[in-house]
Amino acid sequence: MFEKILIANRGEIACRVIRSAKKLGIATVAVYSDADAQSQHVKLADEAIHIGESPAAQSYLQIDRIIQAAIDTGAQAIHPGYGFLSENDQFAEACQANNITFIGPPVAAILAMGLKATSKALMEKAGVPLTPGYHGSNQDAEFLKQQADGIGYPVLIKASAGGGGKGMRLVERSEDFLGSLASCKSEAKSSFGNDEVLIERYVINPRHIEVQVFGDSHGNYVHLFERDCSVQRRHQKVLEEAPAPLVSQDKLDAMRQAAIDAARAVDYVGAGTVEFIVEQDGTAYFMEMNTRLQVEHPVTEMITGVDLVEWQLRVAFGEPLPKQQDQLKIHGHAIEARVYAEEPEKGFIPAIGQISYLHYPEQNQHVRVDSGIVQGDEISTYYDPMIAKLIVWGENREAALLQMHHALGQFHVDGLGNNIAFLDRIIRCNSFKNAKLDTNLIQREDEFLFKNIQSLQPELVVATALTELLLRFSKNKPASNPVWQSETLWRVNISPSYAIKLKLDEALVQVNLSAEQEGFVAEYQGEKFHISGQLLNAHTAHFNINGKQAKIAFSQNAQGLTIFKNGQSHKFGYLNQKFSSEDTQSTEGNLKAPMPGVITQVLVAANDQVKKDDVLMTLEAMKMEYSIRAPHDGIVAASYFQAGDQVKAGDELVEFQALTEEVA
Repeated sequence: MFEKILIANRGEIACRVIRSAKKLGIATVAVYSDADAQSQHVKLADEAIHIGESPAAQSYLQIDRIIQAAIDTGAQAIHPGYGFLSENDQFAEACQANNITFIGPPVAAILAMGLKATSKALMEKAGVPLTPGYHGSNQDAEFLKQQADGIGYPVLIKASAGGGGKGMRLVERSEDFLGSLASCKSEAKSSFGNDEVLIERYVINPRHIEVQVFGDSHGNYVHLFERDCSVQRRHQKVLEEAPAPLVSQDKLDAMRQAAIDAARAVDYVGAGTVEFIVEQDGTAYFMEMNTRLQVEHPVTEMITGVDLVEWQLRVAFGEPLPKQQDQLKIHGHAIEARVYAEEPEKGFIPAIGQISYLHYPEQNQHVRVDSGIVQGDEISTYYDPMIAKLIVWGENREAALLQMHHALGQFHVDGLGNNIAFLDRIIRCNSFKNAKLDTNLIQREDEFLFKNIQSLQPELVVATALTELLLRFSKNKPASNPVWQSETLWRVNISPSYAIKLKLDEALVQVNLSAEQEGFVAEYQGEKFHISGQLLNAHTAHFNINGKQAKIAFSQNAQGLTIFKNGQSHKFGYLNQKFSSEDTQSTEGNLKAPMPGVITQVLVAANDQVKKDDVLMTLEAMKMEYSIRAPHDGIVAASYFQAGDQVKAGDELVEFQALTEEVA
């Protein structure tokens, strides 16, 4: 086995690889950028080498620096993780040229599967089922339109070199095709340096199911069953589960065999994922093959008991697969949720800043957390804003859903926005509970996920007020002492009372607390509650409200008190803080950057006259592109940035003037 490997990645996947390597007695080398100098993967590795500045293009994408780090530390192999250089054929070739083992497939397999059009031609030859469409090299616009007309609308235009939803357009009418084609090619050229596209029939209400495959250098191939990854937003996966529910056995068998055929067709070695677009009846069409480990690989590990990273290391070293197909069985059901620093209610805009409080669910045989983030870490603009992957296991899907709901309720983040409550609403919505899965699930459940958020129960508001009072008097008293037993609160023949004032969603919240024999009488919105309680520790309080006992978790900082309950978080601000935030796209004056990022396009110049909703600039942050639009008809007085410029949240981008009648 290898004595030392280098991990050419960061965050949770680097930590994940390090754990498996250590289990095998393999020494590890981490690489890091300026922003990651104090990151967990750096601290977990045996050695760490600085490779550049914070932007990935200046560090984690620098092939020469990573190869040199491996040479300097004597690493015999490099694990690329996922993302960054994991599917880069030039990186794999550089490893080979320097006698370093690339823990991944052969260069030829990466090249064969790297372009969608090329891979689909290979799959067609291998008998793997494809979505009806055109995957050829003729890129003449009129020819492509003819192909689309022949396929029948709706169709998808997809960048051949694309991924992550970029360079993709849905076209529903023939007359819209050429305009969508031009837009798709432009985005593909900008994102991938390649504007070639393919055309496919658009599958209505499709499921996204992928099969985990593994090959070794001895000609052995296995599949480790499938994962359903249908729940997506902006073509990015949100929840994944294994095995795929409500698909007939014959359809599953066909899909799994097609995945093996795909791997065999390119002499694949190592871990790979064959992705399928699947009709509601279970009919599957090859979409692409990811020649690397997937983000969602833990659900496969949970149902098979296999350590996929260990398999990668063994196969890369030249060993045969540890198990053959008849030795692999499905045990139970697993679900993975990607916990992100983002604001789902604001279009999933990434949340940037420091995590002031972080509490992970307790890990056991049913609950697993993969993360490279700890309390105090900062989510920056340089990398993906994922905080952690939460993976749960149950004897069946229903049990796994209960585990996920409970685990999300124990996952607490404060200091910046996150999607924990949103994830909990997804697993509780009817479509997901009943396994009615397709890539439009989030849009279909819009009412439940975004518009049907329950108002705060008065009991929780009252408990929050008492928590605040307990915290005020806990500094000089043991945490186990109830507040009403504190001498500070007693006056002879006078019942002490307190008015606790906090802010919640811009509204003033006031709870009046009056001490009585066994606690307090709390008055809120005309109702009275008998309440007693105590702090159990720095982040947990216990209460008795009208004879009903309950615990709540909380976090406190200078801005206020955050209460965590049933997967939801509720921020109660202090009155001396500023609670309103300016709209970053004001309808008057200058338009501001909604978040830190890089300007990708400037579509206007000074004195340009624009219409309401015209795109003035585009901004890229956290792998997503945002459009800065005109709030109404007007004139661009000035544009302050150019394409490629880095901007901070709140930076003025465009000086915008309303269109007056004189100008009109």
